[in-house]
Amino acid sequence: MRASLLALLRERPMHGYEMITEIGERTGGVWRPSPGSVYPTLQLLEEEGLVKANEESGKKLFELTEQGRAEAEQAGASPWDEAGRRDDWEAVQEVGAALAAVDHAVRQVMMTGTEEQRTKGLAVLAEAKKKLYLILAEEA
Repeated sequence: MRASLLALLRERPMHGYEMITEIGERTGGVWRPSPGSVYPTLQLLEEEGLVKANEESGKKLFELTEQGRAEAEQAGASPWDEAGRRDDWEAVQEVGAALAAVDHAVRQVMMTGTEEQRTKGLAVLAEAKKKLYLILAEEA
């Protein structure tokens, strides 16, 4: 996160939301950091004297300090490229579609099912979680 924010600010001053959007676009949607990870990192960078924030129309515009620019130069040009290589985009989409289908089925059972059906539905979810962890426990 830190290296990505510094690299973006090396290009130009930006608002936090702009940085979130930029990283999402540059990774082809594979990585879109949450505000809960971006803003605390920006605050830490500010406390370390690497960035400074200026109020502009009620929003904070972040820019590198000289010290921040020096660190950004050492970090590399585009650390977000690693996120795009790490994940197989087709696999991410396949998992997302499967999770959405399961979510839909769970909601249906929980909203319209009997008490017995809801209990069975929760048991299926607990068993699925157990089986997923067992896959990781298998020897490669």
